[in-house]
Amino acid sequence: MDLDLGQLRALSAAVSEGTLEAAARALHVTPSAISQRLRALEVATGRVLLVRSKPVRVTGSGEVLLRLARQVELLTGDTLAELDADGAGGPAGRGVQTLPIAVNADSLATWVLPALAPLAGPVCFEIHRDDEGHTASLLRAGTVVAAVTTDADPVSGCSVTRLGVMRYRPVVAADRAREWFPDGPTARALARAPVVVFDRKDDLQHRYLRGRLPGTEGTAQPPVHHVPSSADFLTAVRLGLGWGMLPDLQSHPDEVAGSLVDVDPAGAIDVVLHWQQWKLRSASLDRVAAAVTAAARRHLVQ
Repeated sequence: MDLDLGQLRALSAAVSEGTLEAAARALHVTPSAISQRLRALEVATGRVLLVRSKPVRVTGSGEVLLRLARQVELLTGDTLAELDADGAGGPAGRGVQTLPIAVNADSLATWVLPALAPLAGPVCFEIHRDDEGHTASLLRAGTVVAAVTTDADPVSGCSVTRLGVMRYRPVVAADRAREWFPDGPTARALARAPVVVFDRKDDLQHRYLRGRLPGTEGTAQPPVHHVPSSADFLTAVRLGLGWGMLPDLQSHPDEVAGSLVDVDPAGAIDVVLHWQQWKLRSASLDRVAAAVTAAARRHLVQ
């Protein structure tokens, strides 16, 4: 079975852009052309590849084709970059490529962006932010080519490298510590003190509570604030909305200044991070991997 590259590009663009109309604008064709290419690809494979919702959703069979489409795009980008580098001329900037990668919010807010910044120019990044326990699913779906993840088991077709540990500790604004925890993190205090949680995928705070209050699952229900932004999460804790699990990379300056204090010095939780990427001979992807792993060695606990 021969797969048409134009049809694969249409599939990739539809998933990236969310609608057939937006994919058409990205590829400078009509929505009808996108629809025809997708239909032809579905006929050629004998599979339904997309659910035509808004945004479109890729099916299980579509994920297989999407991975292929993204791999072709990655290798094509590397080839064009080599052609740009040979000094023979040609359209300016044709070697610029976009790399979709998945990163958890705390890594993105602390050490990943400085690692990626020197690579900007020949590479544009499409960063998908998700909980570190869920980023690997974006690799499986073909949505991204690499991910920072807690999953140590390699996704099919991917390699995995251990990055290091992000250490989280329960911290609270200094004045709230005196109000909520006058006797330390007692069972009574932890059951009543408000807590800041990133989103409904974030289990760190309740993981700490389960370890500190064994046997109380379902009974210790402190008030919860949901703040789905890493920078705003820090601000919320700093302003006294509640206590929260913050990585040392974020909380250290405020602890030194005395505005945040550690609720429980024995309550640290270590989150082991890994880098997973597609097994492709891609110079651009390898440069990103080298930059991320080097930054992880500098900033994470090894």
